[in-house]
Amino acid sequence: MKKSRVLYYILMFLPLVITLFALLFLPEKIPAHYNFEGEVDRWGSKYEALIFPFCTIAMGLFMLFMAKISAKDENGKKNEKIVLYTGMGISVWFTVMHCYSLYMDFKLMENLNDVKIDINSLFCIVLGIGIAVMGNFLPKLRSNGVIGLRTPWSMKNDTVWRKCQVFAGVSLVAGGVLAVFCGFVLSGFFAMFAALGIILLCAVSGTVYSYFISKKY
Repeated sequence: MKKSRVLYYILMFLPLVITLFALLFLPEKIPAHYNFEGEVDRWGSKYEALIFPFCTIAMGLFMLFMAKISAKDENGKKNEKIVLYTGMGISVWFTVMHCYSLYMDFKLMENLNDVKIDINSLFCIVLGIGIAVMGNFLPKLRSNGVIGLRTPWSMKNDTVWRKCQVFAGVSLVAGGVLAVFCGFVLSGFFAMFAALGIILLCAVSGTVYSYFISKKY
């Protein structure tokens, strides 16, 4: 667990370290916002690039807080570890997306359509990998009040809980693979909406499943 926490802190602060180094080379003015057509509609100071790293740190601290809460449960140790792994995955996702943003800042990209790798496709692919990995952890979760497929019905008893986590795990793995596929074949907002739609479908199907399985057990 000690090594996991060291890696956790490294991943949490990595975007900040990368950005502080990048600031030495970034132009004074960088693209700060793009409109729906992918064109820059606002330029800002290069120091605005620090916003993303601080969001990563804030999310990392939040997940640490969630891990601390889960450690107080009866099955806390295993759940705490899974929460930490989830936090690591989020930090990796933030880092990949931020490095992409820094690349556009360096190149002073005025139109996202000029970038070889579409940001929405990248979002879809990285998100798909993340939820697929998360799906592998879900069946190992013990009943808790922090993480997992948690609905009023899935918390009914241990049997229902286990079946719900297995269902959610399989759904996320399948959804993750589908999201990665969509990221390769779709671009623009179609890719982003596909990723968000897959997550919504997994959430709704999991909720419905927990309701019906609780009736059975």
